[in-house]
Amino acid sequence: MDTATNTTFGGFADTGLYGSETLSERSYGKALFNLAEADERIVCLGADLTQPTETGLMRDRASDRFVMMGIAEANMIGVAAGMARCGDIPFTHTFCVFATRRCYDQVAMQVAYPQTNVKIVGFMPGLTTPLGVSHQAIDDVALMRALPGMTIVEPSGPEQIHAAVNAVAAWDGPVYLRLPIASRQIDESVPLRGLTIGKGEVLKRGEDVAIITAGVTLPSALQAAEMLAPERSTTVINMHTAKPIDEALIRELARSHRAIVTLENHSTVGGLGSAVAEVLALNGLNPRFAMIGVQDEFAEGGSLPFLMAKFGLDAESVADRVRALLDR
Repeated sequence: MDTATNTTFGGFADTGLYGSETLSERSYGKALFNLAEADERIVCLGADLTQPTETGLMRDRASDRFVMMGIAEANMIGVAAGMARCGDIPFTHTFCVFATRRCYDQVAMQVAYPQTNVKIVGFMPGLTTPLGVSHQAIDDVALMRALPGMTIVEPSGPEQIHAAVNAVAAWDGPVYLRLPIASRQIDESVPLRGLTIGKGEVLKRGEDVAIITAGVTLPSALQAAEMLAPERSTTVINMHTAKPIDEALIRELARSHRAIVTLENHSTVGGLGSAVAEVLALNGLNPRFAMIGVQDEFAEGGSLPFLMAKFGLDAESVADRVRALLDR
């Protein structure tokens, strides 16, 4: 069904215009294509969402390694697992909710259990979609964290996507890569950053409170740190790997800071905050602690700025939460 002309899926028109001249060097689509040029084992599978998953360049310029599975995500996972057993490194693509909820049993039984080398790429995490509850993946990290052997990576943005794609491809085993649809908003002036799976990234060093975050909430954390600067000294951590999480860094932060706050574009149940809380509890560490995210409820349709403010993920709300925690 995913043809090059006149098709629209999920509100995104698929025009087929995905030549190299239309994709930034910092986009996921270009990163995947560059990787495929360097490694013939890379194959790309899609589920009728070529444009929003940025896989048109693979379709148009590496068609022998592009497989359109149609709206059949569970089947896509099974095919990818078979390809991996034959020596390929398959990257599957759809929205986060479909990559997790819709085919969870296939992911568990055909990818996680046999530890097949499949890379599951989900787009539109959490509140980053105007399409409402049916498309808002606020539980995907919790689901994937529960699967033994599943690695979860969420780069900070376009400046870290190439590094993330290369790290994921080099990682031996299943990976869930969580990405926003961000190519149209790429800021070429932001310096490129590396990514090492399992090692959190210290972006700002302070002494009073550490904010641990990932993905689209990172700007809120950095802005909140600037708002707090006259009164509080804030560390900001880009915890781009939710699993395996950087336990050593969390232990160091807990011993050197009065408080730790997690900030995530996800439910506070089972996500990044839960992962950090587990490390603290199991190591007998007790800094003041708060989890900022969607509080055990479904969200709603709306723009990202509106939803971030409504659920307390914007910079002002984060700064207020930090103040309340430290003043408690």
